[in-house]
Amino acid sequence: MVRIEDSIVARYEAKGHRLEILIDPKLIDLLKSGKQVNVVDYMVIDEVFKDARKGDKVGEEVLKEVFGTTDINEVAKQIILKGQVQLTTDQRRKMLEEKKRQIINEIAKNAINPQTNAPHPPQRIEKAIEEAKVHIDPMKSVEEQIPIVLKAIKAIIPIRIEKTKIEIKVSADGYGKIYQDLVKMGTIVKDEWGDDGSWRAVVEIPAGMQAEFFDMLNKKTHGNIETKILKG
Repeated sequence: MVRIEDSIVARYEAKGHRLEILIDPKLIDLLKSGKQVNVVDYMVIDEVFKDARKGDKVGEEVLKEVFGTTDINEVAKQIILKGQVQLTTDQRRKMLEEKKRQIINEIAKNAINPQTNAPHPPQRIEKAIEEAKVHIDPMKSVEEQIPIVLKAIKAIIPIRIEKTKIEIKVSADGYGKIYQDLVKMGTIVKDEWGDDGSWRAVVEIPAGMQAEFFDMLNKKTHGNIETKILKG
């Protein structure tokens, strides 16, 4: 559970009732992006209030009337998705900075400069966002805002979202060392075991992660791996 000093108020008004909960700001993105989470884990306390700051609790009969259930997970989820979030100026600033950082990192990981086929440094993407005067909404998910940001900064820098396919060949021992990282960083498009006991695979990763990907492979296998970037 989140500390009260780090929480924000989510408020929903319906059927003449005001219902408030104290939540971790992270919960908003998690729910709006469709993630399955235990909502109570992100609440200061698993209670619904008329006024969260005063501690005036709402009775179960009100929850039943408004939401048709008293299940706190479902009630809290509906308050967040249907209601509004009350932010202080400082909370809004912090959420805006964090959302901007997440968007920049996601673009840096997934996009390249088509003129050089190399990723853009995060600092260059941030500068382009500032130059394009892109509005970042702290309440909207990263996924919702990336297309808007990309469209705006294309007028400033050459940029394109791209995937790269990499063919790898590694020993059975090396396979055990890198498999979990491969799944985490990309998608295994196809794989097979060779007659010599080696494992071959084609892995698709975000183009901006090539350097990080190769660095991981070399460190985990101590260079005992064959790789090839596939064209097209």
